[in-house]
Amino acid sequence: MAGHVAAEMVVKRFGAMAALDGVSLLVDRGECVALVGESGAGKSTLLRCFNRLVEPDAGKVTVRGEDVRSVDPILLRRSIGYVPQEAGLLPHWNILRNVAVVPWLGGDPAASQRAREALEQVGLDPNRFADRRPRELSGGQRQRAAIARALAAHPDVMLLDEPFGALDAITRADLQRTFQTLQRRLSLTALLVTHDLREALDLSDRVVVMRGGRIEQDAAPATLLKSPSTPYVAELLARARVREE
Repeated sequence: MAGHVAAEMVVKRFGAMAALDGVSLLVDRGECVALVGESGAGKSTLLRCFNRLVEPDAGKVTVRGEDVRSVDPILLRRSIGYVPQEAGLLPHWNILRNVAVVPWLGGDPAASQRAREALEQVGLDPNRFADRRPRELSGGQRQRAAIARALAAHPDVMLLDEPFGALDAITRADLQRTFQTLQRRLSLTALLVTHDLREALDLSDRVVVMRGGRIEQDAAPATLLKSPSTPYVAELLARARVREE
């Protein structure tokens, strides 16, 4: 099984419901792949298999060619950037400490400097924001800090679960551009979960459409627009009002 991150015939059930039903996916080094689909499609469940927040019932998941089951889950998570929808910043810590947490836990003596550099990368001046608490930041600023936290340990893989979903349109567009620039400049291997098909088409190298725990189509944005492979994918494109240009 090739790919920088990969899943092979992964199955995950919650009771009688199959959240993932034999899903296979390969993501190459430096590639950004978007997982799209309606609620319950299995997007977030698949994403969390890669950092072992979800343990599959069957199948194989690898990161950097290594079976994740053979890696300590704590060390695995520290090696992968993870950005949840609601930032997940600790409210009693200032922003610098929040951003520095992963390198600090790893014993990096330069953890604070790494955090300051990561804040600068996402457009937050550490001289202005380092000492603030999360409640003192806007929603967009908190998500920038969450992305900075994911970058501070210099990961080569990032998992993003609806990172822009709760933001207003202008803030969302600005943060999307920031992420796209960083992903390309740092050659990050990224998996992006989103409900927004336009966002997926704009930010990713490939779009993976999921439905009912299975993959309906896995294609480059231009191919998806030109040749939807199933009626469901065609319907999703029509509902999102996107079309080939």
